[in-house]
Amino acid sequence: MASDLYNNPWPERGNVANTRENNEVLNQQPLTSHPKSPSSFVDPWRSSSRTPTATRTSISTEEDEYEHIESVNLTGADVWRTNFLTRRQIYRQGGTIDWQYEEAVERVRQQNLGSQRGLRKLVSSLLEGTRVWLVLCLTGAGVGIIGAFLDILVAWLSDLKTGRCKYGFFYNEVACCSGLDASEICGEWQTWSKFLGLHSIFLEGPLQWLVYVFCGVCFASTAGILVRSYAPYAFHTGIPEIKAILGGYVFDEFLTPWTLLIKSLGLALSVASGLSLGKEGPLVHVSCCLALLLSSLFPSLKQNEAQKRYVLAAAAAAGVSVAFGSPLGAVIFGLEELDLFSHKPVIWRAFVTCAIAAVSLQYIDPFGTSKLVLFQVHSKSLWRDFELIPWSFLAVAGGVLGSFLIKLNVHVAVYRQNSLLKEWPLLEVFVVSAVTAIISYPLVFLRVQSSSLVADLFAECDPNANPFGLCDPHSTLRNVFLLLLTASVKLLLTAWTFGIQVPAGIFLPSITIGATLGRAVGLIMHSMHQRWPYLWIFNTCPPEPGSRCIYPGFYSVVGAAAMLGGVTRMTVSLVAILFELTGALSHVLPIMISVIISKFIGDALGKEGIYAVWIQLRGYPAFPNQEFRDAGQKAGSVMVPVDKLVCVGAHSTLRGLEDVVDSHSYYGFPVLNNGLLIGYVTRERLKSAIAPLLAETQNDSDSPCTFLAQSDGHRGADLSDIVDESPMHVRKEMPLELVTAMFQRMNLRSVMFTSPNGKLLGMLTKRDVIDFTNTGLGKYKGALATSRDD
Repeated sequence: MASDLYNNPWPERGNVANTRENNEVLNQQPLTSHPKSPSSFVDPWRSSSRTPTATRTSISTEEDEYEHIESVNLTGADVWRTNFLTRRQIYRQGGTIDWQYEEAVERVRQQNLGSQRGLRKLVSSLLEGTRVWLVLCLTGAGVGIIGAFLDILVAWLSDLKTGRCKYGFFYNEVACCSGLDASEICGEWQTWSKFLGLHSIFLEGPLQWLVYVFCGVCFASTAGILVRSYAPYAFHTGIPEIKAILGGYVFDEFLTPWTLLIKSLGLALSVASGLSLGKEGPLVHVSCCLALLLSSLFPSLKQNEAQKRYVLAAAAAAGVSVAFGSPLGAVIFGLEELDLFSHKPVIWRAFVTCAIAAVSLQYIDPFGTSKLVLFQVHSKSLWRDFELIPWSFLAVAGGVLGSFLIKLNVHVAVYRQNSLLKEWPLLEVFVVSAVTAIISYPLVFLRVQSSSLVADLFAECDPNANPFGLCDPHSTLRNVFLLLLTASVKLLLTAWTFGIQVPAGIFLPSITIGATLGRAVGLIMHSMHQRWPYLWIFNTCPPEPGSRCIYPGFYSVVGAAAMLGGVTRMTVSLVAILFELTGALSHVLPIMISVIISKFIGDALGKEGIYAVWIQLRGYPAFPNQEFRDAGQKAGSVMVPVDKLVCVGAHSTLRGLEDVVDSHSYYGFPVLNNGLLIGYVTRERLKSAIAPLLAETQNDSDSPCTFLAQSDGHRGADLSDIVDESPMHVRKEMPLELVTAMFQRMNLRSVMFTSPNGKLLGMLTKRDVIDFTNTGLGKYKGALATSRDD
């Protein structure tokens, strides 16, 4: 069954009141759409129909209705006190965590550990020092093993579409033909037509085509059925959700053990089916699922949402390390793409975890070639200055095509959401896999697995091997045409496939598109040099006839870097990953130049990469990677004024507070005393504190309470300990750019604006800031955050 959290990512909005954001609403039932929003997801900020006993004024705007609860001053009764830092904060699925509270709880826990004495302190210190490292070491080793298992399973299932080994059904073609040179014919591997004894030329081809299509459809459909039946969060790549979770989004159902199992099995099936997708991105999701499963063994990690996310950040980098065989590039990926890497211990933990993951993958050696990934190459070719011209062309093409792929994928995703395809996801998987298999089989470059194709495209010509006839000088025009056709078809298939109900990544399809374009340009340049060796542009080439000057394989690497940069907008980490894949220090500069140009071109056509776009499509609470620049506005121009906030008085009654809690599902409420800001109280803490008090007073509606400690003249239930007396508050004259930076760098949920004498004037929440900083998608923003009946 499809996930409500995918379709309604804000079932409970975070902080007190706000025109568009974070007041964590408990009610997840479908409501009417936001009047000004293109999305039709649940609008959780509408005021409840229940009326509290306190005085209320209702304020309506074009977008929403808000209520202001006026202060109620009452006296009487005895005083109870509570201490909320010793309690675990419970967050609703779809909300955001309170980073400051979680960090405060961790500090208290560390202080309690430090106050212990004797043997107990020694044991506690030992467990404290090893718990995180034990989880991360096991995660690194585990994701390396899972990655190797997936490589082996994908290779066998892929080869099963074309034939089988004579002496062992579970051998893939490489294992079956081990020991033979690339130029030798393997007699141990049988195609299905030979296995069935068909020798007619009119039957062999159609039979192979039929088996290829049948296996592809079966694999993809099985993956879709597993996802829909057992783990609805296991489809797609998972990276947008992981980025949102690391930013504080609460989505524990996304990281369950069932999701780990189904994502791994479904990923192998979907990749082997021949669909235009990869396994690299989903490995990040798999790694985080494993890390969360292991961290649940330690209560201090399981119960603290901030510490849990520090572990998940290191695990996410380990997934990238296994995906590309690039531990250093994975750490840089975390620094570039994941906000939590600003927390310095995370960098060191990620570095160790990535190294362990890479060592585990290397130890198993799934390909039997001592390579961490199949398309890893060691380039020893030289490059000349004039080659910067075709490489720049590839970089521009990568930026343009990357942006085009993103826009096309967005349109397909929105169309899928608003059409009958939404109700028939498995039928879509069946049709897409069938069409992909039918188109791919006649095209030799599409028939093989993308990882194998990229490995051949990256490799330079060898006298002993001529994969796909790429090294045949008499077939240059044919190869260029097929490569360009392959890139075009691959781009269209990827735009549709990335989003269907199977595990799918977009790294490898992007690399494949760029590599085919790069190889085509390399073949053209090589052919030009062979035909006109004395042309002025080739003056730096060796003068000897027949000497090699152009290396088309490296053109594929440059094209892959440009295309992947255009799709994901990765920069430094992408260069580091490709450097580790090629092992050529001298080729870092051309790769850097191609990534830089691709990034500039892509940003000119659209600021967001594919993952940032999907975050906006889903409506997840994540800030963009770019720094926000205002146009001279002050924070007061966008803040939610106090008359649109739901507040509670410093002195009230238990019944009045109960009505406020029951009537409003916001994350919390400002506490005011005659308009002055006293503090901030969360709804859950308030609810937990007044429940036993109501029971003790036999639901006496006149039982008073106060949020002020040692309040003169006001005796009653003392709730001062549940109030955050130091919420972040600033002047409304502060530049909007500075306030936005505070949200991004300090992980704030809300900022309040006060006058010089402490009077509350208004408020901004995380969702407000996200709304006016994430503007790239326009009308498609939140388009996939709709509620669904299933």
